[in-house]
Amino acid sequence: MSPIRSILLHLDSGERSAVRMRIARDLARQFEASLTTLYAVTSTLLDLPFASVAGSSATLELQEIDAARRAGARALFDKQLGAGGPTMAWNELVAEPLVAGFTEQALYADLLVLGQREPDSPSARDVPADFIESVLMGSGRPALIVPYAGDFTSIGGTALVAWKPSRDAAHAVTAALPLLQRARKVQVATWAEAPAPSHAPQLDIVQYLRLHGVHAELRRYGDAPGGVGESLLSLAADLSADLLVMGCYGHSRARELVLGGASRSVLRSMTLPVLMAH
Repeated sequence: MSPIRSILLHLDSGERSAVRMRIARDLARQFEASLTTLYAVTSTLLDLPFASVAGSSATLELQEIDAARRAGARALFDKQLGAGGPTMAWNELVAEPLVAGFTEQALYADLLVLGQREPDSPSARDVPADFIESVLMGSGRPALIVPYAGDFTSIGGTALVAWKPSRDAAHAVTAALPLLQRARKVQVATWAEAPAPSHAPQLDIVQYLRLHGVHAELRRYGDAPGGVGESLLSLAADLSADLLVMGCYGHSRARELVLGGASRSVLRSMTLPVLMAH
């Protein structure tokens, strides 16, 4: 297990950046970690490439839109910084492609703090629709993803771990250990079949967590009629969980990103912060 010593926070032009900043600063305080913010958005000129043929005046107007978006994000940053607490450094990604640039910076962080995409928000065009998945799969770093709705005053008091015996789930659990060790209650949910009897020593996720000082209760389910992702979110609501830990299942094929059903459902409908890893 690696301690959380470096946190990278993604900022865009949306007002939800303020919520993510508060959460990231609270985590930095808890773990005495350094916090770096990275303002990374797609340029309006790239988002509307045909505008460039309209002439210099159109290009200038788009540049002014970009400057206003940046100024709004910087104002939120300055307001948060002025409220006291852990320091954070402002950085901007100025080169394209955006995903590749952010992913490269993610390699130097123990934890990323990202925001769920809100399709109907003006800031939805700031990053590609598959930004979260692309960064997770490209960097291999865990990310705490903050929903686009709700105000989360604490994270990890009651944690729900989605478990199946896979590399992605194991990576997510290991990354979440610093948070799980501070939780008051940890529930592990699995929809896998019960292991077959064996004469060999049988290791399991509850034992693994116990060895790391986390006392968890295992809940085993046989099926998920509405899909595992929806079942997870329903269970999280029933438990009043304020953190979901799960693997991000999927892979990329050339330009196509393919996600597993549970990952896709949670990223679309999440109602609580989710720590994901691939």
